Formats: sequence, structure tokens, C-alpha cells
Amino acid sequence: MIESSLKKRYFAKLFANCTGLLIGLVTQMLIPRGLGPKIYGDFEFLSNFFSQVVSFLEMGTSVAFYTKLSQRPKEFGLVAFYIRVVGLLAGLVFIFVGCCQISGAYIKLWPDQKLFYVYLAAIWGIFTFFVNVVSKMADAYGMTVSTEIAKIIQQVIGLVIILVLYGTNELNLISFFFYHYFIFLLIGLCFLFIFKKYGFPFFKNWKLSLGQLKGYVKEFYTYSHPLVFYSIAGLLVGIFDRWLLQCFSGSVQQGFFGLSYKIGAICFLFTSAMTPLITREFSIAFQQEAYSEMARLFRRFIPMLYSISSYFACFIALEADKVTVIFGGNEFCQAILPVTIMAFYPIHQTYGQLSGSVFLAAGRTRLYSNIGVFFLVIGIPVTWFLVGPVDKMGLNMGATGLALKMVIIQFLSTNTKLWFNARYLGLRFWLYMAHQGISMLTLLVLAYGAISLVRYGLRVDNSILLSFFLDGVLYSIMVVVALYFQPIIFGLEKNDIRMVYQYLKLSKIK
Repeated sequence: MIESSLKKRYFAKLFANCTGLLIGLVTQMLIPRGLGPKIYGDFEFLSNFFSQVVSFLEMGTSVAFYTKLSQRPKEFGLVAFYIRVVGLLAGLVFIFVGCCQISGAYIKLWPDQKLFYVYLAAIWGIFTFFVNVVSKMADAYGMTVSTEIAKIIQQVIGLVIILVLYGTNELNLISFFFYHYFIFLLIGLCFLFIFKKYGFPFFKNWKLSLGQLKGYVKEFYTYSHPLVFYSIAGLLVGIFDRWLLQCFSGSVQQGFFGLSYKIGAICFLFTSAMTPLITREFSIAFQQEAYSEMARLFRRFIPMLYSISSYFACFIALEADKVTVIFGGNEFCQAILPVTIMAFYPIHQTYGQLSGSVFLAAGRTRLYSNIGVFFLVIGIPVTWFLVGPVDKMGLNMGATGLALKMVIIQFLSTNTKLWFNARYLGLRFWLYMAHQGISMLTLLVLAYGAISLVRYGLRVDNSILLSFFLDGVLYSIMVVVALYFQPIIFGLEKNDIRMVYQYLKLSKIK
């Protein structure tokens, strides 16, 4: 299989994410409005639950699969083995739901939720996992460009379906789940076509000998078993957070938090394009014992991608009142504060995923797991204190409390991982910490300045969309000016600016 360059693959992902952003803006404006806070909250609660269950059951094996396939792309046995793992996982999910139904535990486990919706969410979780696995395979084989084109087609078709459902008042919890099933099936078929085009050996013998199975089980166990406790902790804490919010605050607050999480995720779209690609490059560099190359990749991309996330996050945080009304409508006006707080979550989510990829590529899964478990455990009493009722030593802050907890724990765990990675790669930790603070503070000042100029200079507050647009344009201009004079704030160098300028100049001449 012929793979594309890292640059080409990144821009393919970036273009797909930009397209996905535009489409996502429209769909996110329709879905919360069409479903309403309660039903939207029910979907968020159930889908999050099964995301956590699937994440627990796979116990880091998907990361092991991606890392090893990146290092040994010609080894078909890896694919044959992991397809069996996916099938086993799907079976375990349904066995789990069935046991909960028979025992009656589903009443306590999924408060105020119909069992039919629980099964729909279980299927959603399995489909999501399978599509993610196939997407990782495509990245590992260097097929990123073609698969990102397929994702754009999927997003366009998905938007059309949502528009039809919303326009005909047929957007409800059942139709929303089946919408996802159709979209998953569509992208799955597109991926199969692309794999065939690239010469993937579908008709090769998928059978594995007992010796091969034992070998792969041992290899995956060696890599992933340190992540078992992390997976268990992640399952318990992830479910506990949302369950506590559901029990003490109800589906409406669940909907407010879900909206704030989705809006925050928009900031992550641009940097998430790079995460699997950089993980792959780290894996290859480690396989070749090119530690200096790992350090170069870290130094080159981490601060830059952090600044890109901050660019969006700082603006959305200060425009949370407008963003909440644009995406959720007046029914979600109480979600303004959670949206403000969760806007900052993707900033260190970017750092966390990219920094975590160094641990995973280098096989330092035990240390990675220990750090993760430590902060997950710390987060339990924090969640109770912020979300729990006042008569049980809580502040009863609902969605706001859970958003605050997420951001605090993310910041602490991410910078702990950064400290260990800086030591491992021979980098200066405090320089990266300083860059985080300076970059975010600069962008907050620029965003506040742009918003203030539009509000008090142009006086267009009577139109939310127009003022939001003008705020964004002026903010972007100010950021570009700051980038030109002080590129180091954004993790870049003067040479990077000159290269962009020369590229634009040549393009204009042509």
C-alpha cells in the first residue's frame, strides 16, 4: 500500500475537520432544539454510559492495535486477531445489558430510562467502537486522504437527514439513534471500498493457528495489562460522574452539560486531526530508536496545536452567552456557565492526547496508567462535592459543577504527563508551562478586546449572529497581527511565518 506524506495526511484530516465543523455547527443548532433539553440529556447520558463500557472492555487494546499496526503494517495477522477482539467485545456488551435486565439492576443503573433505549444505546456504542477501529486501521496504513474524503461525504449526507428529520418534526430519541446507525453503516461501506482500492487482502485466509492466537494474546496483554486498572477506573468514574448528575440534577442538567461538552469539542476538531498521525510517527520513531526525532516532533507540534485549541477556546468562553443561544436556543440559556467552563476543556485535552501518545508509542503504559488512575480517583470526591446535594456535603452545582471538575482534573493530569515526557525526551518542562499561560492569556486579552470594540464601537448587540461574526473576524485579525510579530506565543518561529508568506506570494503569482 502506498501511503501519503504526513503533511498531506494532516491537511486531509484538517480539511475534513473544517468541513465537519461547518456541518457540525448546523447539526448542533438543530439537534438540541429538535430534541429539547430532557431528551437530549437522555441521549447524552446513555451514549456516554456505553462509551465508558466499551472503553473499559477494550482495555487499551485499540491503542495497542493501532501502535503495532503502524509499526508492522504488512502483518495481516494483527488485523485478523483484532477483528475477533471486536466481535468478543460486542458479545460482552449485550450479555451485560441482558444480565442487568434479568436482575432488575437496570432500574438503578439507568434512572428514568426505558430498556428499549438502553439497547439502542448499546448498539450505538458497538458501532462507534467498530468505526473508530477501522479509522485507526486506515491511519496506520497511510490511507488518511481517501478516508477523510469519505467522512466528508458521510457528514454531508448526515446533515441532509437531520434537516429532513427536523423539518418534518420527526427528530426524537428513536430516530436519532437510527440516524447514527445509518451513518455508521455508510462510513463502514466507504471504508471497505477504500481498503479494497488500496489492495487490502480481504480474501486472504483469516484463520489463525492456536499458536498465533496465543502469541497475539500475550503480546497485547503485555502492552495493555497496565491499562486494565486505568480502564476500570475510567469506567467507574466516567459512569459515576454522569450517573450522579442524572440522579441529583436530572435529565435537563444532563442536557446542559451535554451541550457544553459538544460545544467544547468543536475547539478540539482542528487539533484532533493531528493526534492519530503524530501517534503513528512517534510509534515509528520509537521502533527505530530515533529518540531525537520523537523530541523534535514533540517540540514542533505540541505547543502549536495547544495554541490552535486556545484560539478557539478563549473566544468561545467569552462568547458563551451568544454561542449557547445559537446552538441550543432559549431553552438552554441556563447552560451558559457550563459552556464557558467547558470551552477550556479541549485546550488540555489536546495536550493530554498528544502527550499521552508518547507514553503509548514508547510502551510506557504502566506509568501512563498510574497517572491516569491517580487523577481519576482524586476526581471522585471532587465530583461529589461540586454536584452532590447540599444536605450531603455538596454544592449542588449541577452541570456547572461537573464542567468545573472536568477542567480542573484535566489540567492537573495533563501537566503531570507533560512533566514525565519532558524528562523522557530531554525537554524543559517549565518552558512548556510558561507557554501555556502566556498563550492563553494573550488570546483571552485579544478576544476580550475584539468583543469590547464591536460591542461599544459598532453597537450591534441587537443581532446575536452579526455581533458574533464581527467579533470573530476582528479577533482573528488581531491574532494574525500578534502571530506575525510574536510567533513564539503560538509555538511557531519566524521562519514558519516567512515560509507561509512565500507560499502565499507564489500562489498569488501563479
